[in-house]
Amino acid sequence: MGNRILVVDDEKEIADVIELYLKNEGFEVEKFYTGKDALVSIEKAAPDMALLDVMLPDIDGFEVLQKIREKYNFPVIMLTAKTEYMDKINGLMLGADDYMAKPFNPLELIARVKAQMRRFTKYNTGGRAQEDVIDFGNMFLNRTTHECIYNEKHLTLTPIEFDILWLLCDNRGQVISSERLFEEVWKEKYYKNSNNTVMVHIRHLREKMSGPAGKSNFIKTVWGVGYRVEK
Repeated sequence: MGNRILVVDDEKEIADVIELYLKNEGFEVEKFYTGKDALVSIEKAAPDMALLDVMLPDIDGFEVLQKIREKYNFPVIMLTAKTEYMDKINGLMLGADDYMAKPFNPLELIARVKAQMRRFTKYNTGGRAQEDVIDFGNMFLNRTTHECIYNEKHLTLTPIEFDILWLLCDNRGQVISSERLFEEVWKEKYYKNSNNTVMVHIRHLREKMSGPAGKSNFIKTVWGVGYRVEK
C-alpha cells in the first residue's frame, strides 16, 4: 500500500483532480471537505502527508494546521486561491512545509508531494549511525529518527525546520548565509523573497526552542551575512 495522503478541500472538483493524480502515482488518498472532519480522521490515524486548503467552510486551514502541529510532524502542503504574501508567511510560521496557490499545475503538485515525502521518509527510517547523530552541549539531533532534544526537551519539528537546524549544527561555528540555507534545504534557486521564507522558519525554530525565561539565542543572527550556531 502506498503512502496515505489526506486531501482537505471544499471544492470537490479540485479534490477529485488531486485524488486522481495522486492515485496514479500509487498514493492512498482520503478526501475531506471540512476541517473538522479532517481532524477527526487524523486523530484516528495520522496520515503520511496532508494537502490542506486555507479556505474551508467551517474552520480555516490555518487553524487546522495549528492543531496538527500540536501533535504531529508529518508534511503539510497548503493550497489556497489567495495570493497575498502574508497568507504564505502565516502558513509557514504555523509549520507548513510548502505552499501552492490556485490554480496550480497538478504535475507540479505531485513533484512537491514526492519531494516532501522523500525528505520526511529520509529522517524516519530508523537506525542510529554516528554520522546521522549530532550531540553537543544541550542539543541532540538524530537525522534517521527525526529526533530533536534541546535542553532536555523533545521538540516537534517539521522536516524543513529539522533540515535548517541540522545544517546549522553540522556547520557550528560557521556563518551560513540565507542563500545557502535556502538552496540546500529547499533544493530550489534562491530568489528575491527567499530570505523572508528563511527568516520565518528561523523565527519559528527559535520559538520552539524557547524556555520560560524567553526566546532561545541558540541560533544567532549575523546581520547582513546569515546565521550561526556556536561550537
